[in-house]
Amino acid sequence: MLQVFSKDHKSHPDYGKMRRKAISITWPAFIELVMTSLFGMVDMIMVGQLSPAAIASVGLTNQPFFLLLAVFAAVNVGTSTLVAWNIGAKKPDEACNVTRQVLILNTLLGIFVTVIGIYFAPNIVTFMGANSDTFRDATLYFKIVAAGLAFQAVNMGVTAALRGAGQTKLPMLYNAGSNLLNVFGNYVLIFGKFGFPEWGVAGAAVSTTAARLIACLAGLYLIFFTKQSSISLSIKGDYRINTGIVRQIFSIGIPAALEQFVLQSGLMVFARTVSSLGTSGFAAHQIGINISTLTFSPSQAFGVAATTLVGQSLGAGDEGKAKEFADMIHHMAVLVALFMGVVFLLFSHQLAGLYTEDLAVAAMAGTVLKILALAQPGQSTQLAISGALRGAGDTLYPLYACIFGIWIFRVFTAYIFVSIFHWGLIGAWIALVLDQSARALIVYLRYRSGKWKYVKAKINKVEEAEAY
Repeated sequence: MLQVFSKDHKSHPDYGKMRRKAISITWPAFIELVMTSLFGMVDMIMVGQLSPAAIASVGLTNQPFFLLLAVFAAVNVGTSTLVAWNIGAKKPDEACNVTRQVLILNTLLGIFVTVIGIYFAPNIVTFMGANSDTFRDATLYFKIVAAGLAFQAVNMGVTAALRGAGQTKLPMLYNAGSNLLNVFGNYVLIFGKFGFPEWGVAGAAVSTTAARLIACLAGLYLIFFTKQSSISLSIKGDYRINTGIVRQIFSIGIPAALEQFVLQSGLMVFARTVSSLGTSGFAAHQIGINISTLTFSPSQAFGVAATTLVGQSLGAGDEGKAKEFADMIHHMAVLVALFMGVVFLLFSHQLAGLYTEDLAVAAMAGTVLKILALAQPGQSTQLAISGALRGAGDTLYPLYACIFGIWIFRVFTAYIFVSIFHWGLIGAWIALVLDQSARALIVYLRYRSGKWKYVKAKINKVEEAEAY
């Protein structure tokens, strides 16, 4: 981290112009992800008005959904990187070819994951530790939301391509808009407003699925029927599988997919460990996780910008500029994360009180938010630097960091703290801080080595050899 704050970090002659470009790409992704998190918080607050069991029912499904969606990481990360390389090399037609392939792949994978999610919903919520007061609502919620995973998969592919092209404003508009509709739909369907039935937890699920369908259609309309994007496709284009592009996508993306599987499966086991603390403890944990997205989303937005700008710089053959962008973005990410940490230290119990009137649950959630403040420097570092490595096609080291951090600290250490030392929810969140710090150290050491600059050349050599 010290390198980011060194005196020579402004060495590039176009530093001011680069900073403006970094901010222009970061702020729409920042707003999109933060608004998505805020709307998610509002959703949970609405569900929380029903009961702590309702919060737990929805919370039980979150990690399994993230695990199901992990399969798309291979396609989406590979797409963003390849699009960025082609845009940097001034090859927009090749960027469009990559986008066509991602639409085909994500449509097929989305249908498959939807079927799996609906069919195995009861088994999944049972594995997650659903109690008798949460099983029915959790199963129904899971089935309804799983029905919309195919829509979300296509939307994720479009968003990945646009981000790779540096056009983060467009995904911000349609994703933030769909989330606003989701909040309105929740209000109508959870509580039975404007003549609609009062569906409770099921109403939240229906609203989520409908909003994802709308976002999917908006994204497709944008790239097929408007000229607002440099990614412009025709319905009459060639939609046959291109094995060369698919190989490149997966050569970059498979480690990212494995990273997501490791991450989400570990988080699922972590959530199951916490669920052993009972409905109130898990409800407090879920409130803490939900609020924590306020810090995760800004750091993730900086990671999006790092992937785009490092990828485009390397596509243009400018390794020095790629490093300047990575250093700059890491610097900004840490500053924002420190600010959020202070907010959590000062207002943790007030934030938790928005979710529930149960004072015991709110008190537990407020305490874990204070612990979360300690994770901010590590979290912002690992997300921003991992984004830079992905832009270079160096997706293995974020995977290694995830394996070590998640399974050693988030899973194994949390189990010891919760089930053996009996530290309860506090023990689980201390393990979370250790996880973020360990992952940050691993990816930062890889970044400092400078070896990430040469991964793109190696991938291109392999592709050329296979084509020959």
